[in-house]
Amino acid sequence: MKSFLSLICICCLAASLFGSGLNARQTVATSGGHAQRRFEPSKKSWESADKLLKKMSVDERVGQLLHVGVNARFANQDNSFFKELRRQVVDNKIGGIIFFVGGVYDSVHLANRMQDAAKIPLMISLDAETGVGMRLEDTVVFPWAMAVTATGDPRLARRMGETTGREARATGFRHVFAPVLDVNNAPDNPVINVRSFGEDPEDVAKYGVAFIEGLQSQDVLATAKHFPGHGDTNVDSHRGLPVIEHTREQLEKTELVPFRQAVEAGVASVMIGHIGLPKLDAEQITPLRQFKTYYTEEGAEIVRESAVIPASMSEKIQTGILKNDLGFKGLVVSDALDMSGLTIYMTQEEAGVRALLAGTDVLLKPADADAMISGIKSALASGRLPEARLNDAVRKMLAWKYEFGLFKEKITPLERIDTAVAGSETAALADEIGTRSVTLVRNEGLLPLGRGSKIAVLGISNGFEGSSLMAPFGGTMRQAGLQVSPVFLQENSTPEQVAAARKAVGEADIVVAALYGRVRTGAKNSVGLPENGTTILREAMASGKKVIGISFGNPYVLSSFPELKTYIVSYGDMPSLQRATARAMTGEIDFQGRLPISLPGLYPRGTGLRLKAN
Repeated sequence: MKSFLSLICICCLAASLFGSGLNARQTVATSGGHAQRRFEPSKKSWESADKLLKKMSVDERVGQLLHVGVNARFANQDNSFFKELRRQVVDNKIGGIIFFVGGVYDSVHLANRMQDAAKIPLMISLDAETGVGMRLEDTVVFPWAMAVTATGDPRLARRMGETTGREARATGFRHVFAPVLDVNNAPDNPVINVRSFGEDPEDVAKYGVAFIEGLQSQDVLATAKHFPGHGDTNVDSHRGLPVIEHTREQLEKTELVPFRQAVEAGVASVMIGHIGLPKLDAEQITPLRQFKTYYTEEGAEIVRESAVIPASMSEKIQTGILKNDLGFKGLVVSDALDMSGLTIYMTQEEAGVRALLAGTDVLLKPADADAMISGIKSALASGRLPEARLNDAVRKMLAWKYEFGLFKEKITPLERIDTAVAGSETAALADEIGTRSVTLVRNEGLLPLGRGSKIAVLGISNGFEGSSLMAPFGGTMRQAGLQVSPVFLQENSTPEQVAAARKAVGEADIVVAALYGRVRTGAKNSVGLPENGTTILREAMASGKKVIGISFGNPYVLSSFPELKTYIVSYGDMPSLQRATARAMTGEIDFQGRLPISLPGLYPRGTGLRLKAN
C-alpha cells in the first residue's frame, strides 16, 4: 500500500471574512445547525505575516512559494540525498516539504532536521486521502473514500477526518492534501476511481465536507482536490493532459457542486488539477520539442499534439471561477508540477510563472526547483509578474505558519508519536468502515461459504507486491475454518506460478477470484488486471466452476466479467476491507454496503444485497 504514489495530487466561510481578525478557534453556526469553527488565521497572525513580509528579500519570498517532495529514509548528513534537501531549504529558501513514502520516525526526524536548517519555518505536508497510513509505514490505512460512502454514514467521514488530522498533527504535518472532491462519473477513469466519494455530486459534497470539518477540527489544513473536477475523463494527468469538454452549465450541475459546498463550509485550501477545459479557457498549447516524464515508464506518456491550457495555469478558471465566482479566499495549491499533464507542454521556468499569474499560491513538487525559481525571478524583474501577486501568495502561507505557532515551536517531539498514532481507536475505525462498506452486488447462493468445500483463492493483481498482498483475506478465511488454497498472479509471474494457479483452480469446488485491480497513478495498467490471471478466471467460468468475484479495487471490473454470478465490491485492498470481506463471506457479519456508483448497463447506484450473518 505504501508504494502507491497517487499525488496529489480551503478557505473561510465567505470572502468577506478572510483576514477579518476573527480567531481560528471561534465557532459559528453552520447550515447543519451545529457549531463549527471558522477556520482562518487570526488578526494577530495576519499582522505578524505582514511585518515579516516587509523584511523578506525577493529570494526569500520566491522560495516560500515552492514546496518540494521527498520520500523519507535514513540518511547520514554527508549523504547526497540529505545535502540536496538541505540545499533546497537553505539556499532556495523553500516554503515547505511534502512527504510521500517513509517510516514514521524517518519522516519526522528528517522534517525536524530541515526545520532546524530553515530560517522561516517550513510547512510540512502529507498526501493522506486514507489517513497517514497512505504514506507512513506501520500505521493504519483507512479504506478509500468510496468505501466510506458505501456505508451510508457521513459521520464516519467526519471521524476519519478527525483521526487523520490528529495523527497528522502529532507527526508534524499541518497541511493535508485531502479529500478528493472529484465526482467519479466516468467508469473508465484511470486515476480517481475509488478515491472519489462516488458519482453523485451531493454525496461527494456531503461526505467530503464531513471529512474536511473533521480534519480541520484538529488544526490541520484540509485541501479540496482536484478543481474544477477530474472525474469525467479516461486520461491520467500523471501520464498526459485530460481534456474535458463540459460547459460551465454542465460543471455547475456536477463537478462544481462539491467544491462550492466545501468553500461555503470553510475549506482552507483547494488544489488545482492539470485538466484542460476548452469551454472555459480555449488557449491552445502544443507539446515541447523535448520533455521529461516522471510518473510513467518511457513511451507510456499520452501526448496531444493540440491541447488547451490546463486549469492549473488558467487565470479564467482559478481567479475567474474559484476566487471570484465561488468566493474562495484561501490557499490555492497546484497539483504536482512534475506531472506529465504539465511537463509535456510547459517548462518549469514558465510553469511557475503561469501558475502564479493564474492565482496559485503554493507551487507543489516542482520537477526542477532551481529552474522554477529562476523563471519567477526573471518574470518579477521584467514586470511580467506583479510583485503584489507574489506578496499575496507568500502572505497567506506566513499567516498560517504564525497561526500554527511554527515560529515558536517548529520541532515535532518524537516521544509522543507512539501514543498518538496508529492506536487501537484508529484501527477500530478502519475496521468499522470496512465492516459497514463491503457490498454484495450478486449472489447465486454460494454465500455464506460452508466449511465442507475445497476453495481456491485466485489472487490477480496489477501491482508487484507479491502474494503477501492477500494475506489479510486468506488468513481470515482460514481462521473461519475454511479449506483454502491460495494462488497469486501478477504481470511478472513465472510460467510455473501460472501453471500452479491453473492447477489449484481446476481442483477446487469453489473459486474465489480476488481481483486487486486498484488505481495506480502513472501506470498503463491502472485499474486493469494482467492477462495471465484473467485467462484462468475466464477458463474457470467457461467450465462451469462456481466462481465468486471480489473487487479489492476497481468496482467497475464486473463489466469485464459479466458472467460472474456472485460479485462483491470491497473498494480497496486495505487490510480492514480484506478482513471484513472474508468475515461477511463466511457469515460472521452482515453484508451492509451499497454502491456509491452505478455499474453501467448492470446495476444502479444504491445497489446492495442484504445478507445477514449466520
